[in-house]
Amino acid sequence: MVLSFSIWLPVFFGLLILAFGSDRSPGFVRWMSLFGSIASFVVTLPLVFGFDRASAAMQFVEKASWIERFNINYLLGVDGISMWFVVLTAFITVIVVISAWEVITERVAEYMASFLILSGLMVGVFCTLDGMLFYVFFEATLIPMYIIIGVWGGPNRVYAAFKFFLYTLAGSLLTLIALLYLYNKTGTFDILQWHQAKLSMNEQIALFIAFFVAFAVKVPMWPVHTWLPDAHVEAPTGGSVVLAAIMLKLGAYGFLRFSLPIAPDASHYLAPFIITISLIAVIYIGLVALVQADMKKLVAYSSIAHMGFVTLGFFIFSDIGVEGGIVQMISHGFISGAMFLCIGVLYDRVHSRQIADYGGVVNTMPKFAALAVFFAMANCGLPATSGFVGEFMVILGAVKFDFWIGLLAATALIFGAAYSLWMVKRVIFGDIVHQHVRELVDLNKREFVMLGLLAIMTLYMGLHPKPFTDVMHASVVNLLSHAAQSKL
Repeated sequence: MVLSFSIWLPVFFGLLILAFGSDRSPGFVRWMSLFGSIASFVVTLPLVFGFDRASAAMQFVEKASWIERFNINYLLGVDGISMWFVVLTAFITVIVVISAWEVITERVAEYMASFLILSGLMVGVFCTLDGMLFYVFFEATLIPMYIIIGVWGGPNRVYAAFKFFLYTLAGSLLTLIALLYLYNKTGTFDILQWHQAKLSMNEQIALFIAFFVAFAVKVPMWPVHTWLPDAHVEAPTGGSVVLAAIMLKLGAYGFLRFSLPIAPDASHYLAPFIITISLIAVIYIGLVALVQADMKKLVAYSSIAHMGFVTLGFFIFSDIGVEGGIVQMISHGFISGAMFLCIGVLYDRVHSRQIADYGGVVNTMPKFAALAVFFAMANCGLPATSGFVGEFMVILGAVKFDFWIGLLAATALIFGAAYSLWMVKRVIFGDIVHQHVRELVDLNKREFVMLGLLAIMTLYMGLHPKPFTDVMHASVVNLLSHAAQSKL
């Protein structure tokens, strides 16, 4: 029941807040949201302490018949690949609730409820082992995020929300066709049984492309990435945090759960294509980030570049590459979430995200400056931070696969340092040239707690990644053995 609680507890609290919360009682709504998010995080902890790290099998499995006529089941389970994302989702939700404590003053109940319901739906994506249930959760996550961007976003929020919704919905329609094809082929929606299905090369390529379209948009990969900067810029701070920290991971997770094990021959055949567009994302998008004048847009493009590392790691078919990609996903959840929170802290005070409107922030906000510089360093892969671990593993795997691919991937460290340090130099350091910067107030206790928690996790994972990699190793080896076996 651990997984069911992880999914439905935040949804229950979200519905409870919608039913009983109102703008007349914002204090009740905030405390209920905090209690609900912490409770939802606590119920995921048995996954960490009770997980058998030596086993590649699905654990904490739950099964109940859902739509018996079509053999659709409420089937849940986690392995070493998915377990950390369940915990990460619940943890980030706590941070988002804390971040909105004083900032959101209108429709507080609806705002908090949207995030709690979204949290449960995203956990559902990582837990489900039934193809139709996966599709339901995968699509349902669009609705709360669409509302979050469209209601609490910036001036162009409606445009950004529609673009986000249409891109991701259109991408997912082919996936539905692929799921139905696999059902007709096997007579079941059980994803693990699909892994064993015998498929011809043409069938595998068609299925791979169908899955690829949905997952590539969600990651997002170049060239279907254009919805993300708009969504990030217009979304409220909490929306940007969840979008970067969790929602982008749904697409990358899909590659591991569907594309590689179901269509292994097609995955190897099309790997050069995936590697090429991943390298374009890493290099080209890194250069695009360099010229951004808006801090949110810069970090948004940085996210696309970092997710390029993830897909690169997956398609070099080595355990260190795939594990590096998964570590990068978890690390990116901490770092990108923290960077958007830092931008939100400044925006709450100055109401501007333009780099040119700042300068010399360290003189008035030393605590904030220390944390912001730390996260910027982690973003560009500083050793001893989590940002270094994933990138190093992927580059190491890429060099073993092909030296030139590894060399091109390593250039991302240079571009990452360039745009991160460029932003830090202009925003944090230097002389104060604007009066509003001179009047800034440093972090309050609430802001220090939320950024401090993310800093601790970034540092812990950077110094001691073994607990994370040990959990995923057996499952990654098992996945690669599936991907290495031809179905022809």
